[in-house]
Amino acid sequence: MPPNATDSTFNADPESNVNNLKSVDEVPKVAVANTESYSLKIFQSSLNLLAHILIGATVWISILYSFRNGLPLGSTALHIVLCVIGYQLLMGEAILSLCPHNGWSASLRLVDKRRAHTVLQIVGSGLAIAGSIVKALNKSVNWNTLHGQYGLVAMVFTSVCLVNGLSSLYAFELRKYLPGNLSKITHICFGIVAFVTSGISLCYGFDKNGFKNWSTPALAYTSMGFTACFTAIIIINPTITFFNKTVRVFKK
Repeated sequence: MPPNATDSTFNADPESNVNNLKSVDEVPKVAVANTESYSLKIFQSSLNLLAHILIGATVWISILYSFRNGLPLGSTALHIVLCVIGYQLLMGEAILSLCPHNGWSASLRLVDKRRAHTVLQIVGSGLAIAGSIVKALNKSVNWNTLHGQYGLVAMVFTSVCLVNGLSSLYAFELRKYLPGNLSKITHICFGIVAFVTSGISLCYGFDKNGFKNWSTPALAYTSMGFTACFTAIIIINPTITFFNKTVRVFKK
């Protein structure tokens, strides 16, 4: 019985056979590309996991320090708890929720990622701002240290970022008055500044003698390293997004 013309093992066209051979030759190249892509995903996922671990360790150390004298919490202890949970935990997770390699949000739809980001950002911003106000009301002189000055910058940009973020939810309705891309770009920029300055402020907090005497200088410097490390990891994705969106705006 003659072979069927549609059989993949038989082809009367020599050019087709040559093309098939070429496609076979390209298979190793595709395999290499897939391997590189897989390796990059593993690297990015590992960084994401590391960020979660460092956030947990830093927040836990800060809370242990805050509760060292038991309840009720004083203004300084309450300030630490609210700010660390607000900035480093909730706002950090809010930023990570939009990262494509984030463990707990990777399987969510984009609309649900944005909802999670919004909820975490609102709650985190509220706690962080409240923590800053609690400490400011308890002091006669405010923002006279680097810890306080960076904390003030973080609070201001967090407040602006919160308002800007809420307005970006209605970017379509407000497009006549405010370009949607501009609203999103400024929101990302303000968020990066707020998160980075909050991390710097926390590092100056770890550098205070009160924390060093409670723990050890080694633990204080380790906590600073943890904070710097997870802050750098967290802002990678929004920084890339900010750059790409800005380039697209200027190309129009």
